[in-house]
Amino acid sequence: MTTPDMQLAQLNVARLLAPIDSPQLADFVARLDEINALAERSPGFVWRFEGDAREGSTSAPGDADLIINLSVWASSEALFDYVYRSAHKSVMTRRREWFAKAADMHMVLWWVPAGHRPGMAEAMARLAELNANGASPAAFSFREAFDAEGQPLGRRVLTTTE
Repeated sequence: MTTPDMQLAQLNVARLLAPIDSPQLADFVARLDEINALAERSPGFVWRFEGDAREGSTSAPGDADLIINLSVWASSEALFDYVYRSAHKSVMTRRREWFAKAADMHMVLWWVPAGHRPGMAEAMARLAELNANGASPAAFSFREAFDAEGQPLGRRVLTTTE
């Protein structure tokens, strides 16, 4: 259940396989503006951290090769539709060309009060919590999600058709 006083925050991290200005990442870099603009036009989009991977301003603190995407959405459905049912999916299908396979969870979701804009420390702490303790109302994934009231939504099967 979605409530108007709560919004969904998400953090996604990815370790680059090569420098951001390398030929290996050229196709990824070429689509950054397009994919960010798509997010901003998507139904349910609220806010995103507006750094630029090309300038290093979306790197995780203390780790220039770990880039981040931090955003807030009106609902989990809105974010899910953007991630898996828009042109963003075509970028995701090529992620292994650009990013190392994560040993731990690389994406975390959590509910925030409407109007709250999470900072990097808060977001990284949520990811660490998910990796340390598993899914909970405080830090979860699409597969094991919770609604804004903290109730489990059950396991969602993510398939190539979603």
